[in-house]
Amino acid sequence: MYFDSHAHYDDKRYDNDRDLLLASLPESGVDFIINAGADMRSSAYGIKLAEKYGFIYAAAGVHPHAAKELTEEKLARIKKMAAHPKVVAIGEIGLDFYYDHSPRDVQRHWFLRQLDLALELGMPVIIHSRESARECCDIIKPYAAKGLRGVVHCYSGGAEMAMEYVDMDFYVGIGGVLTFPNARQLLRAAEVLPMERILLETDCPYLSPAPFRGERNDSRNLRFIAEKLAEIKCIKTEDAAKITKNNAMKLFFNQKNIANMLQKC
Repeated sequence: MYFDSHAHYDDKRYDNDRDLLLASLPESGVDFIINAGADMRSSAYGIKLAEKYGFIYAAAGVHPHAAKELTEEKLARIKKMAAHPKVVAIGEIGLDFYYDHSPRDVQRHWFLRQLDLALELGMPVIIHSRESARECCDIIKPYAAKGLRGVVHCYSGGAEMAMEYVDMDFYVGIGGVLTFPNARQLLRAAEVLPMERILLETDCPYLSPAPFRGERNDSRNLRFIAEKLAEIKCIKTEDAAKITKNNAMKLFFNQKNIANMLQKC
């Protein structure tokens, strides 16, 4: 029923119960999960999880926080990771000018290099953007014009920029923030976005939706995000879950396999 398009089950907060939790998720209606890489270690760990669990897929890439650690040799290793049959995207990559854990010029350099890699491989990207919305969007535009596709994860911007991404044939990832009382800007974006361009995500263990705000998040909480989105769009929760799952499958999975995979769900 649900597709969690962005999770971090490699995080140490799952060390005590990771396997127990993951094994229970299909019973809670979670059909697919993308475990997003944030650095070399988490990208490799995501692949191990994908090898162990049939419903988990991985993205390989380096987050802007860790951009200062990237080298061309490590980028070549990401390229090798991307050849794994269960790696379906390059990410998460982008710019973060809120924390500035890596110098901004270094963030920009490795963001561009990873976009180059995704375009070369014909793979979608998972974009992280914080306090860098305009620059991030402008960087992506020429790549999108060349055929690059992807999702802007944990979107928190306005309706106008959300539609710029739609015009680029990108998707917009919406998570638990949608359920927060003060999320007026995101609510407006969700109102105007076509359902066919929205993906659901948890970004777990972060950003639990309102019923569990501040607690460790996991993919079972997708239902609260789907319920809120359905309320905004005046549709059934089941329809919100189905449409967003199909959207994610179109983005991340080989087009030839979509019909067969849908039949199995």
